[in-house]
Amino acid sequence: MPATKVYRYSSIDSAGHRAKGTVEAPNETAAGHLLKQRGETPLELVETGKGLSMEIKLPGLGNRVKLKDLAVFSRQFATMTASGMSLLRSLAILEEQCASPPLKRALGEVRTDVAGGASLSGSMAKHDRIFPRLVIAMVRAGETGGMIDRALEQVAETLEKDTALRGKIKSAMTYPAIVLSFTFVLIAAVLIFIVPIFEDMFKNLGGELPAVTQFLVDASNNMYWIGPSVLAVGITTAILYRRQHRSSADFRLKVDKIKVRLPVFGSLFRKLAMSRFSRNLGLLLNVGVPVMQALTVVGETTGNEVINVAMKDVQAAVRDGQPMSSALRHHTIFPTMVTQMIEVGEESGQISQMLDKVADFYDREVDSAAESLTASIEPIMVLVMGAIVGGMVICLYMPMFTIGQNLQSN
Repeated sequence: MPATKVYRYSSIDSAGHRAKGTVEAPNETAAGHLLKQRGETPLELVETGKGLSMEIKLPGLGNRVKLKDLAVFSRQFATMTASGMSLLRSLAILEEQCASPPLKRALGEVRTDVAGGASLSGSMAKHDRIFPRLVIAMVRAGETGGMIDRALEQVAETLEKDTALRGKIKSAMTYPAIVLSFTFVLIAAVLIFIVPIFEDMFKNLGGELPAVTQFLVDASNNMYWIGPSVLAVGITTAILYRRQHRSSADFRLKVDKIKVRLPVFGSLFRKLAMSRFSRNLGLLLNVGVPVMQALTVVGETTGNEVINVAMKDVQAAVRDGQPMSSALRHHTIFPTMVTQMIEVGEESGQISQMLDKVADFYDREVDSAAESLTASIEPIMVLVMGAIVGGMVICLYMPMFTIGQNLQSN
């Protein structure tokens, strides 16, 4: 008789309830078969006693869900509901197939709540760190209007477009990031390996070093603490920035104001914000989300605190009976074209369609800006790197002329 092994499992029974525990079986297949005989569908089977099978969690890491995972989840969910599959069955399949651990756990808890009689949007709202407010608001509107499949379809389209936009922005930033990283590595290599050779040569030949050359020599001699200090300061600054960015709305507002005014990248950030604003607002209004609620959700999901503050002012104006377009004109972040298109939509009763057209326009603008930014920044980064490296070489060779003159005079 083969030796049995102990497996930790997570399963779902026929009523939709989750269960966890251990089961003894010769292998993983036999363990899964044993659970099915009990009327349970296994979701996870892990052999105990294996160090590599243990789940390791680090504080602050591994709890985020990528936008791409949410887009795939939304597309699959929309397809299943459109085909007539029940919510519980769809959620069970999605949970089983999900590759993201935090999303997988959230889907399991959502499915359990839905099986207990809770609404899908209410269950998803308990996991607002996993599901964006835009998705929750869309699902709630779909439930209210009896068109959950249509709402999920539009959520999927929006997340897919947002994923594509983010991918283009990342690709535009990849080249300068690589060049900057290579430049820093090159500077460190020159200071650590090249400068000491020249320093020994200068000592043997004698003479006084120019100030810039002496600065390089001093930096090279102190690299053992300068390097770690710069790295520590950089990591600490990044951690403090992220913490402050999450907790302080005033800090986010100041940062976003600076971002949209940057000489090269500001235009790209502004166009990206306009694309998200138009797309999200048009989407929410199209499925019947009330205007006041839609403005709140848009302000919090655009990713720009300047627009979030503007949405609060627009809400107050709309509450007083003013049109949305006139309130938007008081905020310079919204171009004239956007306010005019919204005004036409308000007058014609097709504001969601107009917002979709604005979003499509800015999607194309973001594509063009990203391509032009990549094309223009490449030669600039090459020139910067050449200037830094060339400057260091000149600084190292400057003493040669002084030493040569001293030798000739002697």
